[in-house]
Amino acid sequence: MHSPIITNDAIVFGLLVSVLGLVFYTRSLGGRWATFYTFVPAILLCYLLPSLMNSFGLISSEQSNLWPVARDYFLPACLVLMTLSIDLKAIIGLGPKALIMFFTATAGIIIGGPIAILIMSLFSPETVGGEGINAVWRGFATLAGSWIGGGANQTAMLEVYGYNPERFAAMVAIDVVVANIWMAFLLYGAGNPKPIDKWLQADTSAIDRLQSAMETYTSENARTSGVVDFMMIAAIAFGSVGLSHLVAELLTGFFGRFDALKDTILISGFFWIVVTATTIGMSLSFTRFRSLEGAGASKIGSVFIFLLVAIIGTRMDVFQIADAPLLFLVGIIWMLVHVTLLISVAKLIRAPFFFVAVGSQSNVGAAASAPVVAAAFHPALAPVGVLLAVLGYAIGTYGAIISAELMRLASP
Repeated sequence: MHSPIITNDAIVFGLLVSVLGLVFYTRSLGGRWATFYTFVPAILLCYLLPSLMNSFGLISSEQSNLWPVARDYFLPACLVLMTLSIDLKAIIGLGPKALIMFFTATAGIIIGGPIAILIMSLFSPETVGGEGINAVWRGFATLAGSWIGGGANQTAMLEVYGYNPERFAAMVAIDVVVANIWMAFLLYGAGNPKPIDKWLQADTSAIDRLQSAMETYTSENARTSGVVDFMMIAAIAFGSVGLSHLVAELLTGFFGRFDALKDTILISGFFWIVVTATTIGMSLSFTRFRSLEGAGASKIGSVFIFLLVAIIGTRMDVFQIADAPLLFLVGIIWMLVHVTLLISVAKLIRAPFFFVAVGSQSNVGAAASAPVVAAAFHPALAPVGVLLAVLGYAIGTYGAIISAELMRLASP
């Protein structure tokens, strides 16, 4: 592995924030830039430019600690600020299509693995073969755990099926690269979903009502913000981050005492951080702290979202595909099955593209990126991504076991 040109995290972080500033500055200029951003959404650039820096060796996510900071600090902070002013009744009013698309996404991952193995076994059986702990289907079981639930589910599948740890790095690379390529398409669609919704003949009225209600509330409560407002927003955001970590430590310590729970999501600290931060934000939405939305709470939350987007982007290195091209091809076929099923069902029930994107990302990206994709449509929609991602954690292990057993049968 070659050393990147920039290894200092402070410099890398400054570079990433500068890239974000440049993107938003050019978008504000209008003229030809307005035409450019009509075809290339700003959030997609905020994602792709850092990924190119990583791919070409300017920076390296493997030698950086920015992702743990973003995941443990920025993510729970933005969850609190995004849910602070949410209208829970309006979220429920989105209807059953959100859940239908979520479970469709799960089904696509469950059946996608065995279908991809069957297709690859037709012309390269050795790629998806192997015996004992080196059996490729065991490795893909960990991928199913990650793509239905998250990192904790992936680790559980590694323990359950005993895949060779020395070969696990390839599965992690497939997980990150394939999932992030798909996320790039989702972010592109989120930048201009209307043509896709038109093609899907989708009814977006419930989503439009939620966005409108959020915008109306923000405008009605908007005020000139002062230092006190910003300090209150910071106190609530990072006070909640601290409380979320405290709750996570207590609960993981408690559940960790039980051997029967050692491979479950209940001993994942990150799971409890996400759940606690979301619960705090939604609880505060019923109090007078909701008025901080008028002082810019969700706007500051959006800043954290874009920082997350940039740092997530640094984790993708498309050149890793060259290390094991046929294994990556299996992953790509797998993802195509997932996407095809999603689009087909969405077309059938006329579900908005938002439900397609968030249903998929709640499985494939889990709580680390599902709210990011949801917020790319509108800040008011971030909690939908969180709630569905938590559901993904809950069923991730079960879905992965079903997929793994099907892959065992499909293997040559």
